[in-house]
Amino acid sequence: MHNATRITVSTFGVMMGLAGLEHGIGEILQGNTAPAGIMFPSWPESEFFSNVAGEPAMSIIPNLLVTGMLACFMSLTYLLWVTRFVQRKHAGQVLILLAIIMLLVGGGIFPPVIAIFIGILATKINTPPIARHAKSTVGLRSLLSKGWPWSFIVCVGSWLLLFPGTNFLGYFFGAQDPNLTVILLSFALGSLLLTIITGSTHDRLRPTQSP
Repeated sequence: MHNATRITVSTFGVMMGLAGLEHGIGEILQGNTAPAGIMFPSWPESEFFSNVAGEPAMSIIPNLLVTGMLACFMSLTYLLWVTRFVQRKHAGQVLILLAIIMLLVGGGIFPPVIAIFIGILATKINTPPIARHAKSTVGLRSLLSKGWPWSFIVCVGSWLLLFPGTNFLGYFFGAQDPNLTVILLSFALGSLLLTIITGSTHDRLRPTQSP
C-alpha cells in the first residue's frame, strides 16, 4: 500500500473538492440567471473573494443556478471518491473524469485542474513498488523519504495560507497585494510537487526497508 501517496491524494483531493463546492455555492446564490459568458466569477459581489477576482469559473451550461447545483454535486462526488474509494483499482481515472466535469460545470478553474493532477497521482497508489535501488541513489532516496512528513506539513500549511488565508488578510486587514498571492501560489505549487516526489520515494523505499 502506497501510504504517503494515498494520504497526499486524499488530503489535497479534499481541499480541491471543497474549493469546487465553494464555487458552486456562489453560483447557486446568483440565482436562475445566465452568466455573461462561458467564463464568469462565482462570487462577483463578494468582498471576501475580491482579491481572487470573485473566484473565476467556467461552464458549458448557460444557467448559473443549474451550473452551481451541478458543481456542488460533482464536487461532493469527487470528495466521496477521494476519501472512500481512492484505493480502488481505477480510482485515479474516475477522479480525473470527475475533475474534468467539475471544470466544465462551474467548479472553478484552478481547483479542477489541480484535482486532475491529483487523479493522475492516484493512479500510482496501486502500482507495484520498486524492489531494488541503485546504490548510487540510495542515499538521496533515503533523504527524500525522510523529508516527506515535513514536506507534507509545509505543503498543507502553504495551501491553507493561500486559501482561505489570503482572503482573510484581504477582508480583515486590507492586504490586496496580487504579488503576495502569486508568491504564495508559487510556493504552494512547489511544495506540492516536492511532497509528491518525497511521498512517492517514501512509498517505494518502504518494502526494501522492512525486515
